[in-house]
Amino acid sequence: MFKTYSRSVFVAFAATLLVLALAYAFWPRPVPVDIGIVVTQPMMDTVNEDGRTRVHDAYVVSTPVAGRLRRVDVEPGDPVERGEDIVAYMAPSNPAVLDVRTREQARTNVSASEAALRLAQAERNRAVADQELADSELERQIYLRDNGISSQAALDRFVRQSRSASAALDSADAAVSVREAELANAQSMLSGMDGSPSAEIQILEDIPIRAPASGRVLRLIQQSETTLPAGSPILEIGNVESDLEVVVELLSTDAVQVSPGQRVLIADWGGAYDIEGIVDRVDPWAFTKFSALGVEEQRVNTMIRFADPADRPASLGHGYRVVTRIIIWEQEDALVVPSSALFRVGEHWSVYAVRNGRARSVRVEIDRNNGLQAHILSGLEEGDSVVLFPSSAITDNTAVTARNSVAR
Repeated sequence: MFKTYSRSVFVAFAATLLVLALAYAFWPRPVPVDIGIVVTQPMMDTVNEDGRTRVHDAYVVSTPVAGRLRRVDVEPGDPVERGEDIVAYMAPSNPAVLDVRTREQARTNVSASEAALRLAQAERNRAVADQELADSELERQIYLRDNGISSQAALDRFVRQSRSASAALDSADAAVSVREAELANAQSMLSGMDGSPSAEIQILEDIPIRAPASGRVLRLIQQSETTLPAGSPILEIGNVESDLEVVVELLSTDAVQVSPGQRVLIADWGGAYDIEGIVDRVDPWAFTKFSALGVEEQRVNTMIRFADPADRPASLGHGYRVVTRIIIWEQEDALVVPSSALFRVGEHWSVYAVRNGRARSVRVEIDRNNGLQAHILSGLEEGDSVVLFPSSAITDNTAVTARNSVAR
């Protein structure tokens, strides 16, 4: 009997331990979560985009006439003074070498022009003879009219003949001039046919090209000696020290939030600090550009000037890459919560506030969200704890425990 009682006590004790073990195993435990704190601190909302520096007024030096460009001796970075420093020289280009067919055609044209000139000279000689005869007849008629032998009508006819002969001579002189010009033009086609410059071209001096503005040579577009047509670019000049700006290609959806006068932080230019800038102009015209993934985008050029040119690093030059953060909103004493604590409930934002070890769903109203922080208008107070990155394991009134140092 005693043995039976002892066995029953043992079985009951074992069953109790089993129940306690199962209860402990399945008892709900607090969910470990990351905790953030609602704080009051300065906050800003920015439009971030890559940009590049450029000289606002860059001057492209071009060839003033067609000819041969001498080798350019200046180098990028060389200082130049407007109207004083010579940056390049131009020389007249040699006549083109004629092929056999063109050369024979040119010689035929010369021969034809010479024949036409002889014909024009013969016509002029005839016009000279006609005028001399008309003048002689006119003098005779004047004598006869003065002595009452001839009538006034006859004298008028001879005056007309004399004037017609004079006009014919003028026309013949003009024809001779035309034929001489045609002959000179035909002969010029044969000049330099062997590739050597004519004597007139050889005595011409090189044409100096002076700097159109003071500054530095930014880049050489054409350095080697070559033959160029008029208007060909040679080099580019700009004032890096005082005329540098930043141009940013903003998405059109971001550009509508940007206006002249807004503050800009210029970062990632190679230094350890941000440079202050100011939006100077937003172009009213957008252009189409394809992203690296092939997505068609509408971009808008936005110009940014340095707030204090003295703070601009001297090593920053033309065409350098920078990252700009255009501040479209900022507040010194904003009530902020980490953006990772927000989640949607219908059309409204909510957070899980940690109160007495439990997560409580709280609806909040936000004004700005820059991706890292959100500006709270209502629903939370300074010092409140919130759950960061809430998962599906958390619902209203779920017990939670912090697994991180508090994030602000």
